[in-house]
Amino acid sequence: MRREDVAGASGMKRSAGLGRGLSALLGEMEAIETAQSTGQGVEAIAISAIIPNQRQPRRKFDATKLDELAESIKAQGLLQPILVRPLSRSRYEIVAGERRWRAAQAAGLHEIPAVIRQLDDATGFELALVENIQRADLNPIEEAEGFQRLIAEFGHSQEALGKLVHKSRSHIANLLRLLDLPQSVRNMVLDERLSMGHARALVTARDPEKLAEEVVRLGLSVRQTEALARDEKQGGKARRSTGNGDDGGTADADVMALERQLSDSLGLKVQIAHDGAGGRLSVNYSTLDQLDMLCQRLSGERF
Repeated sequence: MRREDVAGASGMKRSAGLGRGLSALLGEMEAIETAQSTGQGVEAIAISAIIPNQRQPRRKFDATKLDELAESIKAQGLLQPILVRPLSRSRYEIVAGERRWRAAQAAGLHEIPAVIRQLDDATGFELALVENIQRADLNPIEEAEGFQRLIAEFGHSQEALGKLVHKSRSHIANLLRLLDLPQSVRNMVLDERLSMGHARALVTARDPEKLAEEVVRLGLSVRQTEALARDEKQGGKARRSTGNGDDGGTADADVMALERQLSDSLGLKVQIAHDGAGGRLSVNYSTLDQLDMLCQRLSGERF
């Protein structure tokens, strides 16, 4: 197939700011997948003639995974073509496959196979987002930012996006809520110091930045983060009984997190009543076997 035929097959233009119809976009995806699997319409393009897409949804590339892919390309070559669109007669922009392009450069290739499509900005971005999401390569924040741009710039609804990427509308809505977090917390998700579950738990917190720093510092689980966020919303302190009728003992978020960590480690309920510089640590057991296990752990004996 000639380059002009490949480009002309999908060269439909549309007004700026309007999203391409769902059926047309799905048809474009199917045509590209067919070309990639059959090799029809695939050309060898000089790596130096290809530039990355500034609208690329992905912002972070794992260096270790890139090295692994580069080694695979050295041994077997680039098995799947990338997708590009022409900017001029000798210049191309990546639509999908930037990770493969980067790895091919690291592997020392001078040319790589590519499927060429004449795409406008909106369709190119839509295809880039869909390709990344389908490969499960995007970080939750990157995915959320991509969905937000598709909604704001190209007029897609959450329902239409769900059909496009084969995910539920609630999944998309939950992702978009992550963008309500402060940028510092979003950066923690981008850096994979926090998971999507952690981020979702922090969305409704009164001070998500402070809680996020605490979660990272203490290495809290998603469930622990949810409990911490609930406590913060209820006033930031959890009341603990001192056992003598005095209800003045309080435990701040750090103490609560320590209680949960000790409870998980011992398999027993742990309570800390902290007051100023001191306090009391209580460990509850139900059987003599549990008490014996606790004594062995405290004495350093094997059990």
